[in-house]
Amino acid sequence: MKASIKFTALLLLAGASVFATIPAKAAIPPKLNAITFTSLPSLQGLAVKAEKNLAGKAIVIISDEDGNVLRKDELSNKAGMEKNYILTKLDEGDYTIEVVSKDKSVKQDIHVYTDGKNKMFFIKG
Repeated sequence: MKASIKFTALLLLAGASVFATIPAKAAIPPKLNAITFTSLPSLQGLAVKAEKNLAGKAIVIISDEDGNVLRKDELSNKAGMEKNYILTKLDEGDYTIEVVSKDKSVKQDIHVYTDGKNKMFFIKG
């Protein structure tokens, strides 16, 4: 009985060592036309970034809950396809940030609120 347990353990170790010597290839597909929203370090706004392989330019549109356009900017390859927005200057309420390019359109809903003395925001959904 002890011999069969030892033999089984030896087979398991030998099998595991075969798999450990063969490196796994990580097949990570490239991000095509990726648009990201990240919080700024000061937590007062967010950065909108479009990958450089995005075709042409991208337009960033910030609108309020009634659909009124508050700001419209262009992200171009010259600017590195990134722009920062301070959201704590907005009034309390709901807003939409939309990034539109030739190939893609991405929307994020933002809620701006006051927490004590500080104005804060969060991305919905």
